Amino acid sequence: MICLFKAPYLMKLNQLLLFLFLGLLSACQQQDNNDGNMNHEAQVDKKIYRHSEDGKPTSLDPIKASTIYSNLMAVNIFDTLYAYKYLKRPYELKPNLATQMPTISDDGLTYTIEIKPNVYFTPHASFAGGLGREVKAKDFVYSIKRSFDPANGGTGAWLWQGKILGIDQWKADGANYDQVIEGLKALDDYTIQIKLTQPYPQLIYTLAMGFSAITPREVVESLGQEFGSKPIGSGPFILTSFNSETAYLIKNQDFRAEPLDIYFEGYDPAKHKSYGLESLQGKNAPFIDELEVHFINESSSRWHSFTKGNEIQYTTVPKDKQNAVILQHDPILVHPQISKNYHYTYGTEAGFVYHGFNMDDPTFGMRGDEEHDKNSHALRCAIRKAHNWSQKNRAFYFGLGQVFPGIIPPSVPEFDPNLSTESIELDIEGAKTLLAEHGWNNDTLPEFEYHVTGSVLQKQFYEQMRGFLNKIGYPSNLIKYKPYPSFGQFNKAIKNRQSPFFFLGWTLDYPDAENTLQLFYGPNQTPGSNNFNYSNPAFDQLFEQSSTMLPSPQRTALYRQMNQMVIDDCVVISGLARNKINLWHKNVITFPDREIVGGFHLRYVDIKQ
Repeated sequence: MICLFKAPYLMKLNQLLLFLFLGLLSACQQQDNNDGNMNHEAQVDKKIYRHSEDGKPTSLDPIKASTIYSNLMAVNIFDTLYAYKYLKRPYELKPNLATQMPTISDDGLTYTIEIKPNVYFTPHASFAGGLGREVKAKDFVYSIKRSFDPANGGTGAWLWQGKILGIDQWKADGANYDQVIEGLKALDDYTIQIKLTQPYPQLIYTLAMGFSAITPREVVESLGQEFGSKPIGSGPFILTSFNSETAYLIKNQDFRAEPLDIYFEGYDPAKHKSYGLESLQGKNAPFIDELEVHFINESSSRWHSFTKGNEIQYTTVPKDKQNAVILQHDPILVHPQISKNYHYTYGTEAGFVYHGFNMDDPTFGMRGDEEHDKNSHALRCAIRKAHNWSQKNRAFYFGLGQVFPGIIPPSVPEFDPNLSTESIELDIEGAKTLLAEHGWNNDTLPEFEYHVTGSVLQKQFYEQMRGFLNKIGYPSNLIKYKPYPSFGQFNKAIKNRQSPFFFLGWTLDYPDAENTLQLFYGPNQTPGSNNFNYSNPAFDQLFEQSSTMLPSPQRTALYRQMNQMVIDDCVVISGLARNKINLWHKNVITFPDREIVGGFHLRYVDIKQ
């Protein structure tokens, strides 16, 4: 007998089979993990892509997706309302779970967003019958609320704090999930309404971030803290196992069928033709059967795995291998053997690396005592004057990084190429004079702790920093190396205000300088995004004024004024935008982007067979 089922029944049948399969696959892959089997060579009939990252997620729970590693995982396991076009540069948003871009009221305060029907969460025992249920508008509402629940330890509330009408009061009232918030409603199963307290031009950007990914309430409540390692979403991939070294995912067979239009996504033959992307036209993503994400912190280990040929298939070029890869600097050309064996791209990151001071630290920060604050300001500025960016660029970035003053990086339109470079210039004598004028000497200088994630590379950064400080008379016995065994513990120390001085990188969440300026906004102090715990009423006033403005020369002027305030206060030693070379195997069809597009590009990876 041949039975014909309507589409929803077929989907439920697929989910039931998938639910049974996942249990078996998870057990098998757990055994693989225990055995150290990375290659899965027996599965020659499947398309398996092995990606690599130079760090690991602190959590797979979207509300904790504060690192590029957590965000990469979140946007592949879960759905967001919006995403970025795969190939379009400058970056451009597109609907993802949403049916179209939002309808916005004339006053800019009310956003109405329709979501796609017949999208299902993947199977889990907490759903009726173990089958994934349909994603509804109420799931988005629940997911945003989770970031404001103090019990969850979320790190993304800063995106909507003070902006969504009633959500801060909801938190103050006890975070009751059944309580309706005026500014965050599901009007029906497929319609979301967001009301703002004031215009917020960056709102749509936030709805493409992992922080806003959509989670099912019953699964979260069933798993509790385990949800961070056993997530269930409606994204293109399903997690089957996860440990500190590798995440294993399989294709979500029920992921919505949406033929890829590479021209809509920004395909440019002059830029993309050599990568084989034309073969993806009209196909439904994801294209691979299995995705492995390997978290390999040590660059030498990552390079060895990549060049073996049968392990990871993508990497960035580590600094100690750049001589073997780069033939010419300007313009960038790679050695013929590299271009023969691998595809590559080259470009400036959407972000920067920097050293930061904790302004809440009793020694280096501000205490409200005029004399102390004047002297600590001089100490911070002297340390900044000692920093040799040119040497750091040569030693660690092969001279390819772009050094710039302040906190507005070259990747955003508000960058000022004519800004004074005094804050990034080496000035040993100026630093010594500043210290002497403010009474800093061998007897009065405080202990200087350099906080960072522990690794060979980070130890080298520390040794260089110690050398810089020695040149202005800072005694070596006062300069301390404070490593942490993982980024999670390092990040926790920063959020607990235990790190007086730290070295970090920031990758922009969206292509707007507001995303770096908010790192210094007073109300965003830790555990929010303001790791500096910087508090400047004049800065905050300008930030609040500009936050309601659409892009304009007037807004750019305010942005640049705030940038100068941070420079003048010597809060940060900044900055350097890294230029990165991405390499991937010739049998992989992709255009990797670790920046704004981030993990969204993984659904479009294909493997030649």
